Amino acid sequence: SIIRRKPMRKLVLGMSVSADGFVCGPNHETEWLMRTRDEAVKDWIERSLWEGGVHIMGRKTFEVMAPYWASSTDRLAEPMNKIPKVVFSRSGLVNKTIFEETEREVSPYASTWKEAAVANDLIAGIAELKKREGKPILAHGGAGFAQELVKNGLVDEYRFAVHPVAIGKGIGIFATATHLIDLELLSSNAFPSGAVVNIYAAKNT
Repeated sequence: SIIRRKPMRKLVLGMSVSADGFVCGPNHETEWLMRTRDEAVKDWIERSLWEGGVHIMGRKTFEVMAPYWASSTDRLAEPMNKIPKVVFSRSGLVNKTIFEETEREVSPYASTWKEAAVANDLIAGIAELKKREGKPILAHGGAGFAQELVKNGLVDEYRFAVHPVAIGKGIGIFATATHLIDLELLSSNAFPSGAVVNIYAAKNT
């Protein structure tokens, strides 16, 4: 009989990108992306978030996101708070109490931040997550965390929301890539604001 191997769970990296290819300014500025983030783009982001089975991120991103989303009334807060988290930290240490410091009311689903799993080995941790059954792994950057995922060939699908603004200089997630990465365009959707969402499969993974 033929033994069929289960398909590996895919890792999806979603990033907002400037028209000249940067995910943030040289000092991690991201204010520019709000200029063309209209409701249609937000609808797409919400649908994309609900497709995930687990959210992964680096320590710095976790410590910024946790206090914001735990008490946010934004409609994106529900998928951001409900879906389980895994945090990658080289030291294995993460400040999980940071979101409790907010003076605003905490979402009933915010416990996923406190219960987030912590891993210190990126490659082994991602390999383990990919073996598990479930919906895709959604990665949140941080430019640095995204660069590490790219450098180690861990991304299966890229979802870029390309905003019609050029910032001149900044940080790109492919700056640390050690080889050419062939991408297959799966879909492309333009929005009224001028933003375009391009979804690519990474052919080299």
